Amino acid sequence: MKVHETLPLVPIARGQGAWLYDFAGRRYLDAVSSWWVNLFGHANPRISGALVAQLYELDHVMLAGFTHRPVVELSERLSALAPEGLGHAFYGSDGASATEIALKMSFHYWRNKGRPEKRGFVSLVGGYHGETLGALAVTDVALFRDTYAPLLNRNAVVPCPDPRRGITSDAAAAALEALLAAGHATTAAMIVEPLVQGASGMAMYDPSYLRRARELCTQYGVHVIADEIMTGFGRTGTMFAWEQAGAEAPDFLCLSKGLTGGYLPLSCVLSTDDVYQAFYADDTARGFLHSHSYTGNALACRAALAVLDIFSHDQVIAANHAKAARWDAIVAPIAAHPKVRDFRRRGMIWAFEVDTPRPDFARWFASEALAQELLLRPIGRTVYFMPPYIVTDDEFALLATRTLAIVDGA
Repeated sequence: MKVHETLPLVPIARGQGAWLYDFAGRRYLDAVSSWWVNLFGHANPRISGALVAQLYELDHVMLAGFTHRPVVELSERLSALAPEGLGHAFYGSDGASATEIALKMSFHYWRNKGRPEKRGFVSLVGGYHGETLGALAVTDVALFRDTYAPLLNRNAVVPCPDPRRGITSDAAAAALEALLAAGHATTAAMIVEPLVQGASGMAMYDPSYLRRARELCTQYGVHVIADEIMTGFGRTGTMFAWEQAGAEAPDFLCLSKGLTGGYLPLSCVLSTDDVYQAFYADDTARGFLHSHSYTGNALACRAALAVLDIFSHDQVIAANHAKAARWDAIVAPIAAHPKVRDFRRRGMIWAFEVDTPRPDFARWFASEALAQELLLRPIGRTVYFMPPYIVTDDEFALLATRTLAIVDGA
């Protein structure tokens, strides 16, 4: 709140399509999808219409001895879309909840298998998986983690194959192999953001690393948790980033953010028959001990179903490939700017670093962007675009042109 003494809060009155409008009538292009959640625009009539219909059928019922049509249908459809073998769904409220569920489920799996010593986790340098205590314990972003370090379990961290830092996929995989060879007996799972690390600055890496990581974890008897909270639902050019790995499915797939198109909080962890069977027992203590009051909320599930309908009916993934190709030409002047470094794209995510002496660059850039009718939130010196999929060519051109002007003044 101290920041807002000089950078006032922006009171938003309404949203329409890719735009947000404040009470004075000023507009802002939501170029980061309101922290990566909004896929098909604000006030989308198809999602809104589905929610209105659901309001008159069922708002919520506890998933303890009960179930309902939207959660059953959503579970079946997500399983059909996900990498083969992920046939069981467990619901939570947000991305951090999904991470907690996957971590706890992996730990409890090994305990039920008579291997309670397998309780450690492996994550990548710069990885971000949420800000609850379990999620923070596998997060490597100092700003979020350091204050709470005394509360966190210590876990292993291995290099991320980040081309910006000269770390190849082979080198990163070799480091992972060395760690697992020495410590697999006490390691429950590896957690990874597939292809793109979000909060550490949109680090993008080759799919071959995921394939090798899956092979190594299988070899050493360690689970793989694919955190697709940000990368899922088309952001990297396929429905799920893991599809590009050309590898067997992860043991856990964490989903949230775009799952409901930015309408309502919902998360889901998909897992395998093997994991499910480890909890299938008469003894309650062997069951998975985790719950949320709003687990599988009917309204949120109905919003998610409407999102999946749009993907199917509008052939969104194919349309996005065509858009991205057109938009690469639009952002070419940014890529060529002398202050821009490491311009990159993965699917519908564009990112670059700005070479600037400004110590407060991120805050300055965000303020300048608002003055240019843009909602942009740099991560350090990394500027990124992650707009809703319904942005038009003209809107993206406006985003690129005005961003270029801001970079000029950096």
